[in-house]
Amino acid sequence: MDGRQRFLLELEFIQCLANPIYIHYLAQNRYFEDEAFIGYLKYLKYWQRPEYIKYIMYPHCLFFLELLQNANFRNAMAHPASKEVAHRQQYFFWKNYRNNRLKHILPRPPPEPTPAPAPAPATVHPPAPVSAPSPVPAPASSLPTMSAVVASAMPPMQFIGTPGTNNSKNEMRNVMGGRKRKMG
Repeated sequence: MDGRQRFLLELEFIQCLANPIYIHYLAQNRYFEDEAFIGYLKYLKYWQRPEYIKYIMYPHCLFFLELLQNANFRNAMAHPASKEVAHRQQYFFWKNYRNNRLKHILPRPPPEPTPAPAPAPATVHPPAPVSAPSPVPAPASSLPTMSAVVASAMPPMQFIGTPGTNNSKNEMRNVMGGRKRKMG
């Protein structure tokens, strides 16, 4: 095997470690009980160096590679519940990463200064009732449309298509009326 093939095989393997289901598979099939395999996982830590990390598409693999250095984590990943927890946590990380990152990147406007409270007069008289002018309705053309209001309230890339519409897959199911095709 030449150096290029070895590089590609190791790159492919290490990126598979980004999948908790694959790690569970390795644990179920007792790969983590083999000292040679544990040594191979230690050897793969060179992928954390800058000259190699630039080739990795799934950076979670490096996080899981680091966790796999711990025997307790390797043993825990043999259990389906641990696999599900890791998978769920990874999902929530991906789901919220952009919004969490934007909270720390985007500049926040400075707080508006609050005026100092005015000294209270010695005697307070109740104010005389003032009739408020009736509000003048804005022309319909100046009001934002409902879809614009909804779109501005939703985070970007939250939905594909417009909210509330069915995709074609669900529509086809409804057209079929829940009938199953008979085989045979």
